[in-house]
Amino acid sequence: MNQILELRQTLPEEGLLSNLFHEEHEAARMQALESYEILDSAPEKSYDDIARLAAYVCGTPVALVNFFGGARQWVKARFHTALFAEKPIDLPCQGFFDALSAEQGQVLQITDIGLDDRFNDHRLLQGSTKLRFYAAAPLYSPAGELIGNLAVFDKRSRTLAAEQVVALLTLARQIMELLEMRRTLIGLSDANAKLGQQNLTDALTGIPNRRAYDQKLTEEFSRAKRTGTPLSLLLIDIDNFKHYNDTFGHPAGDSALQSVARVLMSSLRPYDFLARYGGEEFVIILPSTDLTDAIVVAERVRGLVASSEFPHRKFTISVGVSRLDVEAGPRALIQAADNGLYRAKAAGRNKVVIGKLNDNSPAGSATP
Repeated sequence: MNQILELRQTLPEEGLLSNLFHEEHEAARMQALESYEILDSAPEKSYDDIARLAAYVCGTPVALVNFFGGARQWVKARFHTALFAEKPIDLPCQGFFDALSAEQGQVLQITDIGLDDRFNDHRLLQGSTKLRFYAAAPLYSPAGELIGNLAVFDKRSRTLAAEQVVALLTLARQIMELLEMRRTLIGLSDANAKLGQQNLTDALTGIPNRRAYDQKLTEEFSRAKRTGTPLSLLLIDIDNFKHYNDTFGHPAGDSALQSVARVLMSSLRPYDFLARYGGEEFVIILPSTDLTDAIVVAERVRGLVASSEFPHRKFTISVGVSRLDVEAGPRALIQAADNGLYRAKAAGRNKVVIGKLNDNSPAGSATP
């Protein structure tokens, strides 16, 4: 007997259980609605058409596609005759229709809402457009959550014919088909965005990869050509990295690449763009940056790497710098920087060298 008493004392009160159930129910409902991204979405003809068809087949002046979100009832689509054009219907709160909704596969009908005490305080019954008849086919998610309904209203007391009930349920199923299609498209869009991000990110360092660099350079070239603003580029190579790999092993080399990438990223301005160009090479695109400022950035980057601590030993980098010549195009820009990088390494490494496209070109120019 004492054990039973102790057990009863540990149980929540009935009201608390009810509140907990309600909160869990609401959370599940909102989760379902959020998966469709339907609340507060823009008008869509497919839902408007269903509302129009519902009014037509049921012979009513008003039809609504409603969703129950939070503490409100939100109308996604509405059809009304001219009589109701300038007279919005004041709908009761979500919980009211939530309690009235029928079981899945059934239509709730209220022949005369004027005789139903639950409607006494609502303006549905007031004015020249007061409504009498209400019928609704519920919208249930695949998980069984009531998320809304397809409702029709009329000014006269009546009931729906059997074929009208079937038609209303059919249209409600069409709404759920639209929602499931919407969720599928959202999932595909998210998956494609994630895949696209993966395709543009270097798996080892987590910074943009060569493909992302190609896209960014094309964008910045188009902007520079359109606006006349300068565009510069840094091509960076970690000095003696092969020897480091051979000495300490490829796992250590991978860790070193990650560390260098972090240092390079920390040195950039918000509008600069860093990518892994390949192997131990990195590239930095400097929008709206002339050659003089590009050299300043390059020296800052070089000095920061040289002063940073890395596992096993310090690193230095060599940097080639070039400035875009619009007539020569972006390919000449990278070639000039590559020539500068070659000269920096030939001169003893840990240097910044202004590149040029060929021996006859001005220093730092991509002009042939």
